[in-house]
Order: sequence, then C-alpha cells, then structure tokens
Amino acid sequence: MTAGQVSDYTGAAALLDDLPKAQWLLGDRGYDADWYRDALQEKGIKPCIPGRTSRLIPIKYDKRRYRSRNRIEIMFGRLKDWRRVATRYDRCPTVFFSAIALAATVLFWL
Repeated sequence: MTAGQVSDYTGAAALLDDLPKAQWLLGDRGYDADWYRDALQEKGIKPCIPGRTSRLIPIKYDKRRYRSRNRIEIMFGRLKDWRRVATRYDRCPTVFFSAIALAATVLFWL
C-alpha cells in the first residue's frame, strides 16, 4: 500500500522480488523507467510499457499486446463499483485487502 501521490513505479519496486514467473508485464506509462525495465529483463520478463511523452528517444513496445491491457482496467473499474473499495474506508491495509478479496470473489462468480 502506498500513498496516493506516490509514483507507480516506486510502489512497483517493492514488488519486484515477489513477481511470479511471466513472459510479459503490461503496464501504463506510469511504469516507464529505465531501471524498472532493466530489472524486469533480468528476471526474464519482457516489459510491454509505452514510453512517457517526455522521453527523447521513443521506446518500442508491442502495441497489439498492449491493447489487451484494457481487461486490467475493466477489472479495477469493477472493483471500484464497491463503495468500500473505491473510497477506502478501512485504514488498516489488512482489512482493506480483505474487502478487495471479498469484492473480487463476488465479481468472479457473477
């Protein structure tokens, strides 16, 4: 859990060691950092992350594969239909994660 104003790849740095084996990592422009791309490639994961608009040299990525990222965004949108998750009533991260797990379980069965 990170604060709302923290950059995406700063929070992702804490998760690098626990990433499961995967071929690709789909991410939005918030995850565009050279050190993050290098760390993913060291783990054998190919990053599919578009470059930020402020980059001087554009980054190549698989645009066809990147289009499937909308499924991830749809999933987060469905989770945020649950008021408790969207507004984060719970201060304790464990209780908040439990609310997310409950919402995800119900959404899976619907």
